[in-house]
Amino acid sequence: MQSSDPRHFFETDAEQQKRARRAAKSSNKYGNPIQLKSKILAAVVDPVCPDSSILVAESTGTVRRVNIKTEDKSLTSVTTALYRGPTTPVACVAVDGGSTVFAGAWDKTIWSWDLETKSPGRKYVGHSDFVKAIVCGTISGKHVLISGGADKKIIVWDIQTGARLHTLQDSLVNMLSIQDLLIDHAASTAEELVLISASSDPHIRRWKVRLDGWEQVVEPDPSVPGTERRTIVEHETTVYKLALPHPGEEDDAEEVDLWTSSGDGTAKCLSRLRGFAVDDTYHHGDHVRAVAVTREWVITAGRDENVKFWNRTSGELHCTLEGHFDEVTDLVVLRGVNGQEGPVVSVSIDGTVRTWPLATAELDALVKEQKKADDEEDEAEGGKNGGPASMLTADEEAELAALMEEDED
Repeated sequence: MQSSDPRHFFETDAEQQKRARRAAKSSNKYGNPIQLKSKILAAVVDPVCPDSSILVAESTGTVRRVNIKTEDKSLTSVTTALYRGPTTPVACVAVDGGSTVFAGAWDKTIWSWDLETKSPGRKYVGHSDFVKAIVCGTISGKHVLISGGADKKIIVWDIQTGARLHTLQDSLVNMLSIQDLLIDHAASTAEELVLISASSDPHIRRWKVRLDGWEQVVEPDPSVPGTERRTIVEHETTVYKLALPHPGEEDDAEEVDLWTSSGDGTAKCLSRLRGFAVDDTYHHGDHVRAVAVTREWVITAGRDENVKFWNRTSGELHCTLEGHFDEVTDLVVLRGVNGQEGPVVSVSIDGTVRTWPLATAELDALVKEQKKADDEEDEAEGGKNGGPASMLTADEEAELAALMEEDED
């Protein structure tokens, strides 16, 4: 039997150090982790239980319905439903009207199941490469499924019949693999759905979709008066995620801004009033795979494994929370029955689901707890390395270093 254990293959020193670091970090309990058995590639809120449940896309080819708030964190207790069928990783998941679960897989197919009975439904076949993003909407009363793939195509489907209604492609600016799709509820009408797409190129595109046709949005370029633009380009490379405030949170539809996260190490707020020009930039660092927005916070996460909370008003970093020991792939905000914001949930390649509070006092308590644990670990390491940890404060250490430099002169 062929081994998949990385220790049985050649590893560089850096790879060995990374594996050792992750192994040491994996036992932490920050965020009340729920440990699943596979990598988690995406997550969405469960529309039936938005205050306590999510659906996750797993690399084992399954979609799992997870109860976040159960006291027992064992896999059998947290799993309220398992949707099976694909034999390749599931990259994305969506739910239509609280009744049907959809999953886009590496087998180029979109699978579906009844949310409650788990009975398999229609399969949607049309992409020629991995399906990487899906979203559900309604146009003129018809329920539609919109999918984006590594084949650089966006396909609009009639959910009931499985018919392909439209295939969206940019005819002028080369569009790479689709990374995310988002319905712009603030700009959509009953007859026309406005879709926003992100891809492996820096271009963010907007589309108007009707039952009888579609068009790419072309609008005035705010940076060059008198000219038009077909795409929004505010990042340097791949745009991984798009986010809008929860419908109804903003008083004026014209003030519903767009948040983005990118492989350039930043998340950004794009102002609708200013033609989606940059209003704020959040320098998270490394690849920022996920962004979520609440009334008070902009929350980012990605390859550096950390979850960061930024003050939405000032744009300042409030705190950095550790817990995950591999890349964070998605963030979702739970919702109470009346729409009130619940905690934010993060999912990761490390196979864990972690929950973080939104209240400032609770966040500050978590930061204090993590700092205390880090300090204790530093003291222990200091003892192992041949002596007690330094009794000097950071300022005293800096002063001592400066004095030593003067002595050397």
